[in-house]
Amino acid sequence: MSKFKQMVKQGGFTLLELLVVIVIIGLLAGYVAPRYFSQVGKSETQVARAQIDALEKALDHYRLDNRRYPTSEEGLAAIGPYLKKAVPMDPWGRSYVYRANTKGDFELFSYGRDGKSGGTGEDADIGLTQEVAQQTR
Repeated sequence: MSKFKQMVKQGGFTLLELLVVIVIIGLLAGYVAPRYFSQVGKSETQVARAQIDALEKALDHYRLDNRRYPTSEEGLAAIGPYLKKAVPMDPWGRSYVYRANTKGDFELFSYGRDGKSGGTGEDADIGLTQEVAQQTR
């Protein structure tokens, strides 16, 4: 058998060829992974905004039925019947913060990825402050 036929029968790759392929895969992963993971962070923020919008609508329905928003003590548990599912956690696994005051205003927000007040980017607080004019009767 000639040497050529022996090489064809073995059909393997050399160590150098395998190393080149591994380096190319590593470079591609290093280029694609940061872009992919930054999109995940953006989508979590978008999910939080969508959930806050849904909670705001449920709070408005509650107000229509009860002529007031829930107190801070009642919290978001009070709007459970106005939601299709249970009150959601934020995308980072923490409860949304709901605060009501005597002027008829409320705050509804998530502390973001870091779970702390303030922050920038994905760590920024996400939410709204709703001001409602007092109705006089």
